[in-house]
Amino acid sequence: MLNNALIKKFESILGKNNCFTEPEDTMCYSYDAFSAEPVQPDIVVKPQNEEQIKYIINICKDENIPIVTRGAGTNLSGGTVPVKKGCVLLTTCLNKILEINENDMYAVVEAGVVTANLANAAIKKGLFYPPDPGSVNISTIGGNVAENAGGLRGLKYGVTKDYLMGVDFYDMDGNYVKGGGKTVKLVTGLNLPGLMISSEGLLGIMTKFVLKLIPKPKFSKSMLVIYDDVIKACETVSEIIAAKILPATLELLDSFTIKTVEEATKIGLPTNADALLLIELDGHEAQVLEDFEAVKDICIKLGGNIKVAETAQERDKLWEARRKALSSLARLKPTLILEDATVVRSKIPEMMKAINDIKNKYNLVIGTFGHAGDGNLHPTILTDKRDKEEMVRVEKAIDEIFAKALELDGTLSGEHGVGFAKAKYLEMEVGSGTIEYMKKLKKGVDPQNLLNPHKMGL
Repeated sequence: MLNNALIKKFESILGKNNCFTEPEDTMCYSYDAFSAEPVQPDIVVKPQNEEQIKYIINICKDENIPIVTRGAGTNLSGGTVPVKKGCVLLTTCLNKILEINENDMYAVVEAGVVTANLANAAIKKGLFYPPDPGSVNISTIGGNVAENAGGLRGLKYGVTKDYLMGVDFYDMDGNYVKGGGKTVKLVTGLNLPGLMISSEGLLGIMTKFVLKLIPKPKFSKSMLVIYDDVIKACETVSEIIAAKILPATLELLDSFTIKTVEEATKIGLPTNADALLLIELDGHEAQVLEDFEAVKDICIKLGGNIKVAETAQERDKLWEARRKALSSLARLKPTLILEDATVVRSKIPEMMKAINDIKNKYNLVIGTFGHAGDGNLHPTILTDKRDKEEMVRVEKAIDEIFAKALELDGTLSGEHGVGFAKAKYLEMEVGSGTIEYMKKLKKGVDPQNLLNPHKMGL
């Protein structure tokens, strides 16, 4: 608990209007998008510039106060829950797009820039920033880097790490550190952008980024494919990839998710379908049209019923079906647990079957959707954390889902990070030696363990 003298120290740097200690204010920062018991921080601070961040670090270091850096708080693994209380540092006021360079195709942005704002600014220059997390309209670039956010275009365009060229951050001594830069090639020194991506705020407070932009695709074509067998839909995904075709988007919705989205949106989805695939191809028109016909043939061969979007309005409607999946499922039960199991793409049918078997075994409500093209499924458990008996079954189901993902050459997380939600599973994937190396690294740059402590089990 902070005393009045310490609070006045923060206020002397930031002003009273940018420091919050009242319970009704700090409550808003006691949780994120992951379902967990909230933990209220002692103080929430809203720096207006990098110089103030340096002073905040100095106070926290001197007084042994944990710091959790937070953007929009949309992460789904508890990464921004202040489990040791202390100070939550908001980056939302560092929200300037400092440069979009058309000739060299990069952007320089502050940590609090909303992802969609950068994407829209790039489009106006004829450029493209592809990472497209589901929370694109509210998530921040700083959070995207901290969690290595992915999204609907990950299959063809990759995730945030594929666009991170440079990063500026402050270490726990208040030193300014600059990694990477604006050149396409850069191999000077250690790869600090590579170190900071997915670091979840454990290694420094990131303030500024250089991000790669690419030319905006000139042509795109979308289709919705309806299946009466979800496994056939998954086999379609594997066949498209095996045919060496890379759609920009290849998304899956299972029957439960389809019905739930339709109930919420009334956009005309086929509620008797067992699965849907949303497929979009983009690039040069001739190549897109050739690939589109090949994809259609694969879909039809595996029993798919195709509906092609002929207009921009029809395309937007198809995308709405996918974008509303999480929010539609969240309407049904008090507690939503969205998992992030990811497997190699040829194992998607096997993973989907395992999720359905686990759902039936533990008698749970699970809707599954996700980025099937990159093997990234989101089995979403709908429950009520007040029901202790059901939560025991939920825990067992999650254990089995992760174990199956690893058995299928997969990973615990394709894009949502580890936070504290998956910390207990991390050793299953990386091994004890890797955990020890991570602990040494963390201790070397943060010996007091003040930067987002207790995340990833570090």
